[in-house]
Amino acid sequence: MNFAKITLKSITKKLDAYERLMRLDKPIGILLLLWPTLWALWIASRGKPDWITLLIFITGTVLMRSTGCVMNDIADRKYDGLVERTKNRPLATGEVSVKEAYCLAAGLCLLAFGLVLLFNKTTILLSFAALFLAATYPFTKRFLAIPQAYLGIAFGFGIPMAFAAVNDYIPPLAWVLLLANVFWAIAYDTEYAMVDRDDDLKIGIKSSAIFFGKYNVIAVMICYVAMLGLLAYVGLFMGFGKFYFIGLGAALVLAYRQYVLIKNREKNNCFKAFLHNNWIGLAIFIGLVTQYFAAG
Repeated sequence: MNFAKITLKSITKKLDAYERLMRLDKPIGILLLLWPTLWALWIASRGKPDWITLLIFITGTVLMRSTGCVMNDIADRKYDGLVERTKNRPLATGEVSVKEAYCLAAGLCLLAFGLVLLFNKTTILLSFAALFLAATYPFTKRFLAIPQAYLGIAFGFGIPMAFAAVNDYIPPLAWVLLLANVFWAIAYDTEYAMVDRDDDLKIGIKSSAIFFGKYNVIAVMICYVAMLGLLAYVGLFMGFGKFYFIGLGAALVLAYRQYVLIKNREKNNCFKAFLHNNWIGLAIFIGLVTQYFAAG
């Protein structure tokens, strides 16, 4: 009986460590990956996405974001222990071995690939590029001045995949949406990086918060404006009406709220600003869905 209790306890503890390694306890990353994918699905399907396709993309988003987190911690395992915010991550503390982490990442990839096989050849081919981006992003922090731009491509690659899955081709508009997501990712991940800026300087990790220096706040706001400007272009190109632009207006108000939070570069407020980006993505999505609903 005692052996059973010990075994159950150890299994529960290990599963908890895996959950934290995949960041399932912190769903903000899933949401930031999901919103642009949903924008693309709705536009690609003219507001009437197939529900099976929708479910597959939502599940795939969770799996690929989890894979990205595992790969990120594998790459950063020698650095995370030196950073206050990340020192208790499972790989940094030894709760999970590197071998276990690789096996977990491989398992997640296989599950995601199994879902992609339900789509056409174009989508399947794009999935390899998505995997490459997710796996290599953590290493870009060693040499790219603004790795957040690479993150924006990785986090937004569900956009061309959504168009490919629905229509079996990728229109130019998809790349405009992807570019908008790159600006958004630079904005919100710079806010995130502002929390770790001092630690990153000490250990030699590159980030946009360091690259932009004393101009990091204004750079964040410029990225928000660029993102919303590109999304406005999408709306004009698609002939969207007032509901879509009301959604963009709400997102603009929320972006100003970001400025209020980060203008003094206080770490807790910068992290709050990062978390609040979920509402920006949601506002845009509600505007898009309402627009299609109103149009019939």
